[in-house]
Amino acid sequence: MEPSLHPGLQQIAQNSYHGQQLGEERNRSPRLIVDSVAEPAEPTVALHHCQYHCHQRLRSLLLKCAGGGHLTMAQVLQIQAQVITSPIPPTVVDPNLVAVKLIGVCAHHANVRQATLIFSHLANPNIFAHNAILKAMTQNSHWLLAIHFFNHQILSPNAPNPDEFTFTSVLKACAGLAHVLNGQKIHALVTKQGFEFNLFVRNSLIDMYFKVGYLLIARLLFDEMCVRDVVSWNTLISGYCLCGRVDEARWVFDRMSDKNFVSWSTMISGYARMGRLEDARLLFDEIPERNVVCWNAMIAGYAQNEKYSDAMAVFRRMQQIGVVPNEVTLISVLPACAHLGALDLGNWIDGFISRRGMSLGLFLGNALADMYAKCGCITEARRVFNKMQHRDVVSWSIIICGLATHGHTDEAFRCFHEMLDCGVKPNDVVFMGLLTACTHAGLVEKGLHCFNTMDKDYGIGPKVEHYGCVIDLLSRAGELDKAEDMIRSMPMEPNVIIWGALLGGCRIYRDSGRGERVVQRILELDSDHSGSYVYLANVYSSMGRFNDAAKWRLRMRDNGVVKTPGCSWIEVDNTVHEFFMGDLSHPESEKIYSMIRELMWKMKLAGYKPKTDLVVHNIDEEEKEDALSIHSEKLAIAFGLISTAEGTTIRVVKNLRICNDCHDAAKIISGIVKREIIVRDRSRFHHFKAGVCSCRDYW
Repeated sequence: MEPSLHPGLQQIAQNSYHGQQLGEERNRSPRLIVDSVAEPAEPTVALHHCQYHCHQRLRSLLLKCAGGGHLTMAQVLQIQAQVITSPIPPTVVDPNLVAVKLIGVCAHHANVRQATLIFSHLANPNIFAHNAILKAMTQNSHWLLAIHFFNHQILSPNAPNPDEFTFTSVLKACAGLAHVLNGQKIHALVTKQGFEFNLFVRNSLIDMYFKVGYLLIARLLFDEMCVRDVVSWNTLISGYCLCGRVDEARWVFDRMSDKNFVSWSTMISGYARMGRLEDARLLFDEIPERNVVCWNAMIAGYAQNEKYSDAMAVFRRMQQIGVVPNEVTLISVLPACAHLGALDLGNWIDGFISRRGMSLGLFLGNALADMYAKCGCITEARRVFNKMQHRDVVSWSIIICGLATHGHTDEAFRCFHEMLDCGVKPNDVVFMGLLTACTHAGLVEKGLHCFNTMDKDYGIGPKVEHYGCVIDLLSRAGELDKAEDMIRSMPMEPNVIIWGALLGGCRIYRDSGRGERVVQRILELDSDHSGSYVYLANVYSSMGRFNDAAKWRLRMRDNGVVKTPGCSWIEVDNTVHEFFMGDLSHPESEKIYSMIRELMWKMKLAGYKPKTDLVVHNIDEEEKEDALSIHSEKLAIAFGLISTAEGTTIRVVKNLRICNDCHDAAKIISGIVKREIIVRDRSRFHHFKAGVCSCRDYW
């Protein structure tokens, strides 16, 4: 359904339509006009009067609405159509003013193509129109297009001379492309035109030179400034932070006499970018008064360093003291929700966006869709995707990869073809999603065909990750010889991930001879690869070679290699709870272990047989069963059962691959408690329902 036109603009459109009808009637009846020469020309007066008021109201609405970006793109198109069909006399409003306002709205909606079209309809675009279209291009990262447009403006004899705002936009484009030569040419033109000491232009020059790596020139330009504002100081701090020279940035920061919110947030972001989160947090706590920009810097810093729980904690603190989050806040916190499976908070954010009437732009829409896909709600992810007015290849890759990890292979390929029909060119991430879908479904031929078409049909050279996915596909399907042959034929050196994929196939099909060879390769590349030590220890234990197994475990200990501990998360009542194997730290541990014992008893009655062969320690069977019962995912499931109402879906996130025993247990538990249990492990989603898993035991 098309968005409705603003009520005032609807009335203008209706008046204009009636006026046009009146004019058409006059054109169709020349005899009546001749016969009524003596009569007053009321229709002409009425038409002019109507058009005058239409134009006046259109002018006021443009000034009121367009400046704030309150119009939708559909409304912009309607206004543009009316301006074309019923041109506004320049005496009423300058066409350049209308164009500038409409271009601004198009830029707000990231529709540079339409903005360019509006500009092209201007007979004599002035400097304001030129600056508006240039700003629209740079605002949406169309750097190369902006430089081409600027070159055309300079070479065109009828175009206005550039001013300081022209130069700030084109310098931003040079910085975005890291084009030092173009930047130097613009600098020369700036000097020639007499703008070298203009405050805005000088700040843009400093920023550009930092971003192309010319730190000394940037600092020299700063030192030569007779007049500096807070933007000048912030640009210097930002430049040093961007180049990784955070201590120099802090030296400048400490000498600023007039810091603003941008100063504080830039310095916090600089520390976070270098992984110095303690310094970032200390500085954050020192801010005398924080606004949403400062909170965003701290939340984004934690999220970018994979401290997702801390990011969510800061966000909740921000809510408690009454700071209203903006779009940047939500884009920063949604990945944390996605990683931890915090669906409750993700749902709240979705509702907040609706209640606030926020536009579901490209970045926010992608973040929200990704959150739903990674929290196990692929239907909700599709809803958000379908709601987005503008989608890019990232939007499509989110849905395709989401469908793949949920095991919906056919839907993933249908979505891929739909993307092609929309004229969107796929990227390497899209093909990772398609190959992953084939891997989870065991579709070897389809996966190989997809891999071969990447370069042949789309000009996308396979990366090592794509090779890893295909080798994983072959290894899971038992095609170990083909997988090893493919490794030998790779155009790049195979890394640990490649050999690890083959090792996974060796584990599944118990090919211990090949497995030992692969482990040697892995340890040559990474002597601290814990999975290799564990694999050999497990293989030798399963063969009864306990001395060899113990030897590898001792070697692992002596080399200081630590196995990544299994960890599971579950969100209950807006709080994410974390569990490790045998965890006793949770306040509800007594109830959790009581539920574990009850479930174990009921599972055995239902036919559950613990896979004690997975426990490599030389202990008796009962102790092995106890060790299996306290895996982190089982603890998380038990906590979910005692903490939520009957019928509630249990959602668990696991940092490693779910083990065979926990997989079998989750299937049986789902049938016993009559609930759906969704587990997201390292590679895919498992939807357990009524004793069956969506992966069909192929993972």
